Amino acid sequence: MAGNEQMDQDAIAAQWEASLDSEDPAEAAKAAAENELSETMALQWAAMVEDGSRDLGTGKNSGERVLSQEEIDNLLGFTVGDVTLDDHSGIRAIIDSAMVSYERLPMLEIVFDRLVRLLTTSLRNFTSDNVEVSLDRITSVRFGDYMNSIPLPAVLSVFKAEEWDNFGMATVDSNLIYSMIDVLLGGRRGSSQLRIEGRPYTTIETELVKRLVEVVLTDAEQAFRPLSPVTFTIDRLETNPRFAAISRPANAAILVRLRIDMEDRGGNIELLLPYATIEPIRAVLLQMFMGEKFGRDQIWEGHFATEIVQAEISVDAVLYEADIPLKQLMRLKVGDTLPLDMRADANVTVRCGDVTITEGRMGRVGERVAIRVTKPLRKPSTTLAMFEKVDEQNKLMEAP
Repeated sequence: MAGNEQMDQDAIAAQWEASLDSEDPAEAAKAAAENELSETMALQWAAMVEDGSRDLGTGKNSGERVLSQEEIDNLLGFTVGDVTLDDHSGIRAIIDSAMVSYERLPMLEIVFDRLVRLLTTSLRNFTSDNVEVSLDRITSVRFGDYMNSIPLPAVLSVFKAEEWDNFGMATVDSNLIYSMIDVLLGGRRGSSQLRIEGRPYTTIETELVKRLVEVVLTDAEQAFRPLSPVTFTIDRLETNPRFAAISRPANAAILVRLRIDMEDRGGNIELLLPYATIEPIRAVLLQMFMGEKFGRDQIWEGHFATEIVQAEISVDAVLYEADIPLKQLMRLKVGDTLPLDMRADANVTVRCGDVTITEGRMGRVGERVAIRVTKPLRKPSTTLAMFEKVDEQNKLMEAP
């Protein structure tokens, strides 16, 4: 076999020499250049194949490298928080056409403004750190659209409004979760924001988030209390939006976004209240807020009570009443006498308008006719004592 191969190679070489001798020098140079280019390309392909085999050999041991969310954000050039609804482009207008436009609820804005003030103090006590809470926005959304737009990972807390007999939802994003965990467990200040992916939340992390949501719901109860007493109780915690369905996808809901900042760390917490949940207090939420004080204005009540006590009223003393025919009334002339079917010591009725106040006897004090009261005054159905009692009950309810 080796001898035959050597003979074939010699024959091929002889043919090449014969062809080179018979061709022109220009054609021979061209063929040599093409042959050299082919050999160069072959060497390059061989080097690439060798490098690829090395990469495959090492890849089996090291595995594929997965990009983190921070690297993905850097490649895309924006983060999830940078995407807002402020862009008024044509595509954004089409997307926003699916948003819900419902009636304005003025008192709801006052409630959540009060929640921001209460929550700022409560979270400072909860974290022992400088916490700033701000109201980002209050919008109306469809429940299904909101559930599809929740950035994951996140913790969804489903809570029940006992007095309203319906549910709501609080969504805590991952930035706030890890920032709160870092603060509560003594993390360093000034460190970059952590983002841990690829694993579920641990039991400790879930319990800390639950305590955070309890603080928020407790302050929400106090914020709603002047309008309607309500108790918010946590029903369950979910990490998958499909398991947190508290309403139909097409139903409308109120979405409130709160921004919580702790120096260089923080995140968002969103409260979702379906319109069916706040329907029992809808009439109260539609009222306009008047004055600087939320709820009952005690200063105005005191001024109003003082003015009522000092008001002057007209009082009538009725001696006698009788029904007579109109014919007899039309015949009355000057000098006629009307007999009163009453005794001289009969009681006189004292009235204010059509309301009978008391009774008394006619008499004289000096040169003036007077009435001595012989019957206790009629007690009114509304007294200042009743206002004071209601005020004491409200103070007890507002006490922490």
